[in-house]
Amino acid sequence: MIKIATIAGSDASGGAGLEADLKTFEEYGLYGMAAVTLVAAMDPDHTWAHQVFPLGEEVLRAQLETIFKGVGAAAAKSGMLGSFYAVELTGEYIRRQGITNYVLDPVMVCKGAGEALNPELNAAAAETLLPLAEVATPNLFEAERLSGLREINSIEGMREAARIIHQRGARHVFIKGGAKLPGQSRAVDLLFDGKDFELIEGELIDTRWNHGAGCTTSAAIAAGLARGLSVREAVLLAKRFIGRSLAGSFALNQWVGPGNPSHWRADRLFS
Repeated sequence: MIKIATIAGSDASGGAGLEADLKTFEEYGLYGMAAVTLVAAMDPDHTWAHQVFPLGEEVLRAQLETIFKGVGAAAAKSGMLGSFYAVELTGEYIRRQGITNYVLDPVMVCKGAGEALNPELNAAAAETLLPLAEVATPNLFEAERLSGLREINSIEGMREAARIIHQRGARHVFIKGGAKLPGQSRAVDLLFDGKDFELIEGELIDTRWNHGAGCTTSAAIAAGLARGLSVREAVLLAKRFIGRSLAGSFALNQWVGPGNPSHWRADRLFS
């Protein structure tokens, strides 16, 4: 059994964070493990306002010891880290265990919130973790902050951001344009390997229920790498996977709804 780890926050609603990661790993036939960095909760009495509760340094280190020293992993990804010690510990264990199949999803804000949670923390994560990443998977908001570009609203802007992020250390950069790129009738993402750019297009799924889509995509890329795929192969498969997930998206309540990572097999079971 191939083992894979996520270092990420727990989403109490189950749609994003490590919950989305573990669901994705399962669909790829992998054994998933999780180190919880924080707990994200939402207040149903105040229009789903987000609350973030970081776990202590000792608790996080104990989890990382269990996963990486006690078990081992063929690949790992990180999501929302939430503290400076979580950034440092993630870097420490990725380096110490020689994890080359490491996917950095630089989560900077909870969906539904406005600005980045902690700009100084995000800068520290970029400096520490980008040089360790086989693939960095920012969305447009995150790519702007990682690259220092004021606004990315075109494919050329995505290319420039990818160049800068690659120069900062990531071996591959996968910018998730998705439904956010103006003037596009397709979901357009960009892969850059330091030499060549590849636009990766897919059907633009008409849904507002996309909670956890970024987490699921980065988890799928990590899962593909764990299975021995090249970065390009892993990205292309992840693109198809997230498309199927969003095609099966659904509402949890009036505020939010996730994709469905198991939707690709919906017509095979319980029909």
